[in-house]
Amino acid sequence: MGHVKGIGGLFFRARDPEALSAWYRDRLGVGGGCTADDSAPVNQWVWTVIGGPLVFSPFQADTDYFPADRQFMINLRVDDLDAVLAPFRAAGEAIVTKDEWDDPAVGRFARVHDPEGNPIELWEPPAG
Repeated sequence: MGHVKGIGGLFFRARDPEALSAWYRDRLGVGGGCTADDSAPVNQWVWTVIGGPLVFSPFQADTDYFPADRQFMINLRVDDLDAVLAPFRAAGEAIVTKDEWDDPAVGRFARVHDPEGNPIELWEPPAG
């Protein structure tokens, strides 16, 4: 029996796919032509990621954990939450943090939104 080895893509609708793709590349280093592994070759079609934990979990339809008018929320695993948030702070964009989201056993979290209003949860897992 074969096994799924990971997520091979994330596809979602956008009013302006080109502009949104550029925002993700510029703001977060995510998308085609980006790499999280500086030793990996760059491929214009894929984002080369570094393996690690990934939560795959449906939420209750009435959850208030992310906006009710959105069907999904992407969670991006980061190595330095403060550094990743720096461009958002510099641009004066909204950043949501809550003390109850953070747990030394789970990590630190922050929430931002892309230009089309999609929620993005940033997760810095605990060191070690």
